Amino acid sequence: MNHLVYPWSKRGLLIRLASVLLVILLTLGLSGCSAAQSSDRPSRLVIPTPSGPSTFNYPLNQSAYSVFGYIYSPLIEEHPVTGELQPGLAESWEIAPNGQKIIITLRSGLKWSDGEPMTVDDVIFTYNEIYLSDKIPSSFKDILRVGRDRTLPTVEKLDDRRIEFSVPEPFAPFLRYAGGLPILPAHVLADSVRTFDSQGNLRFLSTWGTNTDPQEIVGNGMYRIRSYNSNQRVILERNPYYWREDPQGNPQPYIDQIVWQIIESSDTQLLNFRSGSLDTLDVQPEAFPLLKPEETRGQYTIYSPGPDTGTVFMSFNLNQGKNPDGRPFVEPHKSLWFNNLAFRQAVYYSINREVMKNNIFLGLGELQHSPIPVQSPFYLSPEQGLRTYNYNPEKARKLLLEAGFSYNENGNLIDAEGNQVRFTLLASAGRKVREQMATQIAQDLSRIGIRVDPLFLSFNTYVNRLSKTRDWEAFLGGFTGGVLEPHGGYNIWSVNGRLHTFNQGQQPGEPEIEGWVVSDWEQKIDDLYVQASQELDNDKRRELYGEAQKIIAENLPFLYMVNPLVFDAIRDRIEGIDYTPIGRGFWNLYELKIRE
Repeated sequence: MNHLVYPWSKRGLLIRLASVLLVILLTLGLSGCSAAQSSDRPSRLVIPTPSGPSTFNYPLNQSAYSVFGYIYSPLIEEHPVTGELQPGLAESWEIAPNGQKIIITLRSGLKWSDGEPMTVDDVIFTYNEIYLSDKIPSSFKDILRVGRDRTLPTVEKLDDRRIEFSVPEPFAPFLRYAGGLPILPAHVLADSVRTFDSQGNLRFLSTWGTNTDPQEIVGNGMYRIRSYNSNQRVILERNPYYWREDPQGNPQPYIDQIVWQIIESSDTQLLNFRSGSLDTLDVQPEAFPLLKPEETRGQYTIYSPGPDTGTVFMSFNLNQGKNPDGRPFVEPHKSLWFNNLAFRQAVYYSINREVMKNNIFLGLGELQHSPIPVQSPFYLSPEQGLRTYNYNPEKARKLLLEAGFSYNENGNLIDAEGNQVRFTLLASAGRKVREQMATQIAQDLSRIGIRVDPLFLSFNTYVNRLSKTRDWEAFLGGFTGGVLEPHGGYNIWSVNGRLHTFNQGQQPGEPEIEGWVVSDWEQKIDDLYVQASQELDNDKRRELYGEAQKIIAENLPFLYMVNPLVFDAIRDRIEGIDYTPIGRGFWNLYELKIRE
């Protein structure tokens, strides 16, 4: 599954459902956190994040910036080197010969972080009453639906340790998703999914918000939440009931606390890392030349898995619908621009992505053309027929003039009704690279007479505008996701998907959207993703995903920018780092130690 900006944890701690969401990061103000710890102090790993959590309720989360990778473990995990699936909370599994039934056997003796037993009943509750419930808006239903009829799996209890998952038709990523979602505690949450408040709203939808007492948040992962100070930090403590132990029988993880430090500005993160108060840093391109020569003196190592597996893009709001008050989400004359393919293509031709790559990313990356990462076996390259849009402002002007636009005496682009072409571009504040990208886009488009007004918002405000109010014109953002299985992006490409941001339809619990229109090409992409999910032959799946990528490149719901190289700086005092391209630096957090 993908998350906005990020779908997936950039540290590989969330099970990769293939968008969104990702990225584990934290803040400042803890003196001596990276210094040697005395024996009477807990060992601490301090990690920066550009945004605090938007919720502690996993199914309702749409942000990559979350602590869920610490407080939950999946039934089935992804191997950090091969990407193959391996046991997690599940001890084993069996797949029927036709691939349409999976029996998963839980480990014995599992417990929740409050000490209560974790059972098969928790698995049944999580799927049947949360992930598969029409009452709860969640991206996970999108990726669990099977076939054109969008049928959901059935989940049944066989006995005290076994669960059977069934689908009515072949479903290629079945095992990955049946075992990849976190399990939630029925003994804590059952009442909230079965009762309503005085306004008739399901109580679960307001359960475990960021105002919740951290002691009430119950998980089954390596850590549990000890405290949360809004806009400052989340402190997680070792879960004494976590199931893993080392060969000598010692409980894991070894590190006592994770401090998830909230620092919105990437410049401030860099300063704090260089001062020694952070243990790791997602190294931005402009910081790489500064940090690399300091590795030995600073006692850290910079690792790189290669190109990022997520996407960075600009997108226009193509939604032609109206809000419940009858007001169009987008002003009608602007909606006409955005829904004009020639307009979108002209904008893309006008953005100098080579300059963006060389100046903002310092040449540490490549131009991006597809939603599927280059590392994926399903990626379609330009050499294989994927359409690309290299910088060509002359061609952009020609497309605009042919589409009925013109220029006034001041050189401003105007439409056929005389409206100046001007729109607001939303971006997340504090991320220097994103701010620079938005600024360059505004400058580039001004050269063809288009006025762009960048608006930088705090991350959670930005996500709220995109996914809840739909009150936006264009945005600069991204999705994180898995490498191996494209179906994780179906929550983006399904016309009913929760992350179908460029034309988001009605979601569960929302009133019908008057005037919402789905284009033929949108539906075709949806259909191709469904077909590919049901095809068990990888060569045929590759053809189907290739066709979907061609339609996306032709119609441009997203204008992909630059795929940067990823760099992680990690303190040398952290012992046991086994850096891998898929798992990154902290995939084996449970066996890491901090050198005293």
